[in-house]
Formats: sequence, C-alpha cells, structure tokens
Amino acid sequence: MADEIAPPANQLAAVSLGNDGSTVQKAQFSNRVLIRTILDRPDGGAKLAGQKIRIGGWVKTGREQGKGAFAFLEVNDGSCPANLQVMVDSSLYDLSKLVATGTCVTVDGVLKVPPEGKGTKQRIELSVVKVIDVGIVDATKYPLPKTKLTLEFLRDVLHLRSRTNSISAVARIRNALAFATHSFFQEHSFLYIHTPIITTSDCEGAGEMFQATTLINYIEKLEQDLIDNPPPTEADVEAARLIVKERGDVVAKLKAAKASKEEITAAVAQLKIAKESFAHIEERSKLKPGLPKKDGNIDYSKDFFGRQAFLTVSGQLQVETYACALSSVYTFGPTFRAENSHTSRHLAEFWMVEPEIAFADLEDDMNCAEAYVKYMCKWLLEKCYDDMELMAKNFDSGCIDRLKLVESTPFGRITYTEAIKLLEEAVAKGKEFDNNVEWGIDLASEHERYLTEVLFQKPLIVYNYPKGIKAFYMRLNDDEKTVAAMDVLVPKVGELIGGSQREERYDVIKKRIEEMGLPIEPYEWYLDLRRYGTVKHCGFGLGFERMILFATGIDNIRDVIPFPRYPGKADL
Repeated sequence: MADEIAPPANQLAAVSLGNDGSTVQKAQFSNRVLIRTILDRPDGGAKLAGQKIRIGGWVKTGREQGKGAFAFLEVNDGSCPANLQVMVDSSLYDLSKLVATGTCVTVDGVLKVPPEGKGTKQRIELSVVKVIDVGIVDATKYPLPKTKLTLEFLRDVLHLRSRTNSISAVARIRNALAFATHSFFQEHSFLYIHTPIITTSDCEGAGEMFQATTLINYIEKLEQDLIDNPPPTEADVEAARLIVKERGDVVAKLKAAKASKEEITAAVAQLKIAKESFAHIEERSKLKPGLPKKDGNIDYSKDFFGRQAFLTVSGQLQVETYACALSSVYTFGPTFRAENSHTSRHLAEFWMVEPEIAFADLEDDMNCAEAYVKYMCKWLLEKCYDDMELMAKNFDSGCIDRLKLVESTPFGRITYTEAIKLLEEAVAKGKEFDNNVEWGIDLASEHERYLTEVLFQKPLIVYNYPKGIKAFYMRLNDDEKTVAAMDVLVPKVGELIGGSQREERYDVIKKRIEEMGLPIEPYEWYLDLRRYGTVKHCGFGLGFERMILFATGIDNIRDVIPFPRYPGKADL
C-alpha cells in the first residue's frame, strides 16, 4: 500500500502532473486536486495517466462489482458538473460503507485510462491506493435518493439541496455572475460601496417594508417586570410627593434659621434623594403593558434607533451620496420586500446590483446597462459552458442560444409611447392579453415578453415612462408627463433592469416628493445632494435572481437563491 501523500509545504494552488508539463489546480489550503482541473482539460485528463493525486468529494452513485472484490464510485467535489470515476479495491476499505449516495471520501490514487469498451464516457479514472477519510451515510435515512428529484421537493431540504447536480450548477452560475458583475464595474473604474441594510427611508415609496424594531423585546421585558415588580399605586406616588414636600420644608426652615452649612448641605442631599425617588416612582406608575404611545401613535423614540427603521428595499438613494462625490459607484447586496406574494417571480429577500454614474444622462444609463448585460452573458458562455449545458439539458433547451443572442445583438430602443402603440396594434389584430393596454399603465410581464420575444425577438430598452407610475427621484421630462426612466426587457423574464436619470433639480424633486404624499423630513439628506453642488447623474438596478432566471431558464425564483425567503418560509 502506498504511503499517504504529504501536504505541500508552500500550499501552491497548482502542481505539475502531465507528461507534457501541464498542471492541474490544487484546492487552496487543502491538499487535494480539484476534479474540474482533471476533467475539463481538452484531453479529458488522459495525458495525466500515471500520476498520483489526492481527491475529495461526495459519492453520487456507487456500485460493488466482481462479487464484492471492488467498487466503482462516481465522485463529485462541486468544482464542475462532471463526476470522476473512482475504483476502490475491497482490500482497502469496507466497500459497503463507500457506495451509498452522499458518502464523503478523501482518497489517494493513480490516474489511469479506462480500458476500451468499458462503457464509461470519461477518458480517465482514479485507481485508489489509499482511503484517507470517509464520511458515511445511512442510505435508508438519506433524504436525497438517487432518483430524479423535483426542485419543489428540494426546497424542503435546503441544507442538502446543493449536493444535487442542478442546484450545484446554479450555485456556480450565480458565483460566476457575481464575479462578472464586480469585474465589469471594476474594469470601468466604478467603486464598490457598501450601503446599509437598515434604513429610515423608503426608496420606492411603496410601503411594503420589513420593520426593524426592538419594541417587541421591550414590551416582553416590560410586561414581565410589571408582573415581578407591580407599578406604584396613586397612593405610593402621593406618599413620595409628600416626602419631597416635607424635605423641601426642612431645607427652607434651616436656611431661614441660618443653620450651619453642614446641616443645610445634608438636608439638600436628602431632598435630592427624595426627588429622584419620586421621579422614579412617578415614571413607573405610568408604565402600561403594550407598545409605548405618544399622542395616540406608537412612540418610536423608545425604539433602538429612536425612530422607525426598516430593512432596505434598495441601496440606490444611499449610493447616490457617493456618486455625487466619487462619480462612478455601485452597490451589490441583499434587499427586502414585505410583499405577501407567492408567485414564482417574488422573494422577500433578494439581491440587487445598483450602479450610479455622475455626469451622465439617460442615454449613458442605457449604454451602461446594455454593456453590462452583454458582459455577463459572454462571461457565462466562456466560463460556465458546462453548467449551461446542464441547464439546457434539464430545464431550458434554448438557454445557451438565448445567451448568445443577447451577447451578440444590439438592443432595440423604443419609447414607452411607441411600445403602447405596438401593443394596441397587436390587440387590434386579435392578440389577447390578461392585462388591459392603454397609455399610463405599468407594463405587465406579458406585455414586456411579447415585445421582446415576439415583436422584436431580441433585448429591448423601453424609455420615457409616464411619471405617475415611476418613483419620485426620476427626472421629469420637458413634456411634464413622462420621466427619463428606462427598462431593459429580455426574453424569458421580461424586465431585467430598471433605471433612470435622476432628478437633479431641487425644486422639481421636492415637489415630486410632496405629490407622492411622502414626508419631506426623512429625505432632507437626499435633498441636500441637490442643494449643494447638484450634478446630473443616472443609475439602474438589476435584480440578480432575475438575471439567473434569464440565464438558466429555471422557472421559479426560489430555486436560484441559496436560501429563499418568502411568505411562510425562512428555513435555516
């Protein structure tokens, strides 16, 4: 039996293995070779034959053969969709503990070319010389059987679903798109800004926000305190008041009698103690179970932040503060919406990519959005093609062609008014929509998809929307009916990006806030950006999960985020 392979002293990320001087990547900080760097080679790993390596991963399938003399394991370490076939002799380990799906193995072995006619598609396999570690699985209890599992089923085993082919591929695609996002904006000299999760302003003005409060804890502690220490009665308060009066009279008499300084000082000290005791008793007498109230409303001055606070629905307003100083910035983080929706397109927690560009207008905004989407599509085609092939096989046969189309095709551009006219013409010719078509509506998903999939058959940017359906911060156009807003529509999902030129004129944006019935006070800081050194600027937001839906062809947004949160569900 071969000796155990010692870890490299310098923890290098790659080691030379091939006879041609080629390398395979070692996992950083772990003495094993990534399966991806064996199987993703142009030769499928065949030129690595004869090399000794260590791999680690989880058994996808296993079977004993030769009357129990040896076993074949299909092992995957998450680095790629493909499995490495591993052959283990019964003299090395109890094979019955290795073949169960989900078993974790770390093994040393020698790479060999499989015999011809063996039936395997792989051009290399690993012949084990030593079993290093095994994480066993009781096959009778393992929640993920070898049978094909639906995405709906997997939502109930969030902690294990990343072991499946589909969800692990989605994870790699999601990682690639996040990497591409940072790469795109960094290459274009944007600064990454971390905007707050907790906010006191509502970017969208929709009111469907999660509240961040400690008042519930406050109430629970108060109610328990009132049980353990009942509040003072009116008689207790009056008695404490009387003591204050009595001690005040003592001080007055001592001063009138010109008593010694020491006597007066001692009496004043007693009066101070009486006053503090009275204030405490009086305050406790006013305590009542339930939320603190002031003028009939909840008193948020008792809350953690001293005012109402929420989980953010967007980092846009905050990141604008940095755009108005550093020019080109972006934020990429989680956002929250307390919308009681159970549709396949909504989550309570989701991620947004939100760039903001100073000295730029709506045309610049559209150009940036188009370039960014194309960049991500190209990135997936170049970096994640094997995962995209799995998506095409399992979910949407046209997903790769869709990426190629978007990456290579100039986006169409039409005004909202032109879009409505095209939709009305379609209705006149017999097209039926569930939602009515008329100027002033917010385009529904069916309208957006009809425009991009049927009429234009390519990505489309619709701009200059009615002001009544857009947020207060979007720049009012000269017609005073529309705002300089734009949406990027793509096949499969409809709206992928929403953006606008921001209103930089102080008087105009203040009037818009008032028109929408929003309080001015929470937005005073936002108005300061217009009061002091205002600048023309624009930006947009991309729903990150929407981008993954578009790329993969998966239908439900709950399957493209690691830990979906939606009404009634917040597992893990």
